[in-house]
Amino acid sequence: MKTKTKELKAAFKISIPVLMGYCILGFAFGLLMTSLHYNISVPIIMSIFIYAGALQFLAIGFLSSKLALIDIFIASIFVNIRQSFYGLSLLEKFKNSGKLKPYMIFSLTDETYGLITSIKIDKQLDKKYYYFFLGLFNQLYWISGTIAGALVGSFIKFDTKGLDFSLTALFVVLAIEQYKVNKNPIPFIIGAISSIISIIFIPLDNMLIVSISLSIIALLLLKRNLNNGNN
Repeated sequence: MKTKTKELKAAFKISIPVLMGYCILGFAFGLLMTSLHYNISVPIIMSIFIYAGALQFLAIGFLSSKLALIDIFIASIFVNIRQSFYGLSLLEKFKNSGKLKPYMIFSLTDETYGLITSIKIDKQLDKKYYYFFLGLFNQLYWISGTIAGALVGSFIKFDTKGLDFSLTALFVVLAIEQYKVNKNPIPFIIGAISSIISIIFIPLDNMLIVSISLSIIALLLLKRNLNNGNN
């Protein structure tokens, strides 16, 4: 890999908001895992090889409730199925990524996707390395936070109630950043309405996938109007 200093610096600068969030989130995850008496290596390995944010927090509940593997598998698909839609929308951006593509796909979290789709980058930058470094930095932040949280949790015991809400808080911040860039309230209104409908009429276990599906259908139906509004 040739030196890509500009891409490295640009990716780090853009990733700073995620740094602030992921270190705290990773810390909370590592702390919660060790508070349940899991070995310190377990949350670290999960953050390296799973790296799935919300799903990792849900995994704490899965493990503590001793769900069957098939139940965990099905729930995991429903929670992370939104990532498939992210990938479809980034086919063009990742098209010529070569050997970097597998990791770029693996490291595509909600926050990384939010940055890739909302931040305008310098045309002189090599995009594939910029996206690669962005994903790498974000995962390193998560792993670093996890290690710190696991270490603290293995030595200090205290009430961890409410720590898992930090992930929701980060989602809210990223949604605000998306709105600042797009200046179009319609997608956010659609998302809110779809969520409310799903919460009221759909069982909690399936609420997320139904909400996402309703939002996508509505956005596709209104695609022409949305494109005209952004022009």
